[in-house]
Amino acid sequence: MQHRWDSREEFWGYLATFLYTTQHAEIRQPYKDLQAILKDRDYFIVTTNQDTQAIKAFPEEKVAQIQGDHRFFQCSRQCTDEVWDAVKPVEAMVKVMGDSTKVPTELIPRCPHCGAEAFPWVRGYGNFLEGTRYQQEYQKISDDLEKHIQAHDKILFVELGVGQMTPMFIQEPFWALTNNLPGAFDVMVNKDYQFLPEQIEDKGVAIKGDIAKVLDDVKAAL
Repeated sequence: MQHRWDSREEFWGYLATFLYTTQHAEIRQPYKDLQAILKDRDYFIVTTNQDTQAIKAFPEEKVAQIQGDHRFFQCSRQCTDEVWDAVKPVEAMVKVMGDSTKVPTELIPRCPHCGAEAFPWVRGYGNFLEGTRYQQEYQKISDDLEKHIQAHDKILFVELGVGQMTPMFIQEPFWALTNNLPGAFDVMVNKDYQFLPEQIEDKGVAIKGDIAKVLDDVKAAL
């Protein structure tokens, strides 16, 4: 994303290809295994992934994409609170581009309000819009947690590949909730790390391993 492209048309040729790939990618096996594991269970998915795999595998109301979503554009200048569909514009750019590496100037998506270039509604590439949709994603988490706590005396938090780059979004809240809720238990799965805070060492387990293998093993055990 930070490469010095020769033109905006070439930049959008790259970006459209990238977004089209993730928007149309089939659901990968770990997500299919997770579908099987969670079938007929009370669950909710919180993800920092932006690649749309989670909302392809699970109902949208059961998923919170708190770091953005490749299906939407926002204004690069944040002139508006709106986010809008990116799927159809991306499809149009890829179709017209063909074997070229450049998007026609007139197809570069722009904000309908100020005319600035659009940008994917994702954190990490530019001015991520923490507006209404962002707040709605977080509200889904709160609502589901509250509902679950009222209905059940136990809750299982499962961290799948949560690393040390952004632990404040999933890992640290999960640890805090596990520590504070009497019936909570935390399972951490990561290929590089294997640790839990001392406060919850008796209320959790850390597994160092590949997510795909772990989920396959769990599915087989069930």
